[in-house]
Amino acid sequence: MSERLTVFKTYKLFVGGKFPRSESGRVYEVTDSKGNWLANAPQSSRKDARDAVVAARKAVGGWSGATAYNRGQVLYRVAEMLEGRKDQFVREVADAEGLSKAKAAAVVDAAIDRWVWYAGWTDKIGQITGSTNPVAGPFFNVSATEPTGVVAVLAPQESSFLGLVSVIAPAIATGNTVVVVASEKAPLPALSLGEVLATSDVPGGVVNILSGRTAEMAPTLASHQDVNAIDLAGADAEFAKELEIAAADNLKRVLRPRPADWTADPGTERMTAFLETRTVWHPTGSLGAGGSSY
Repeated sequence: MSERLTVFKTYKLFVGGKFPRSESGRVYEVTDSKGNWLANAPQSSRKDARDAVVAARKAVGGWSGATAYNRGQVLYRVAEMLEGRKDQFVREVADAEGLSKAKAAAVVDAAIDRWVWYAGWTDKIGQITGSTNPVAGPFFNVSATEPTGVVAVLAPQESSFLGLVSVIAPAIATGNTVVVVASEKAPLPALSLGEVLATSDVPGGVVNILSGRTAEMAPTLASHQDVNAIDLAGADAEFAKELEIAAADNLKRVLRPRPADWTADPGTERMTAFLETRTVWHPTGSLGAGGSSY
């Protein structure tokens, strides 16, 4: 029996629930922390970024309209599927971040737990962000939050998996759809996450993952008129300032970069960052001849 040839994995983008190559046909070499070649990753173009925004916009209606309970089930399913492929992610995170196997396993465990954390918040975040407001008149006045829409995310550069999950999960937990630019030097865990999302009941277009040069794609996303918000977690201060100016053109919500400990309790900040508040006025009245009011 002849010796088998090694089958190298071909990493692809994740856009609209599918796995396209970059329309440009470009790839770039990804190496481990010691400079050893790991794989070729797709190098996305500006058109890939625009295509991802189209897919994300198309998914907004269905995802934001899903019940919070349903979104929680889907996020929990992602955690389940990650458990089944844990060994692969431990290996990829260890290579990407130069960690020992034990430390990489702890990172992957924390990332899985983070999906469960946000799954539990989907039907609770509305309770702490909404309110019934006192008004001096015959009205009910109720404030409720709703998703912002399409959120562009520049993933953290140094935390290739836990940081990535920590910026994607809160945005989609609250009903947004995302276009995420993976860590430029360590995109493999992100591209593999796309394969998990595709088999976790996440509707196509809710999460779209691009790899390549952040400096090439970010300005397109920041100035795109169909992107409602941008998370600049993976940008340095100078680059973030340029992107913030570009984002001002259509009044995007901007979450500025700041030092982050991705292992810490995530809190609710990243969920509330991409919520809008809607206030409804409703007149009170009387019910029938009894005169009871509502």
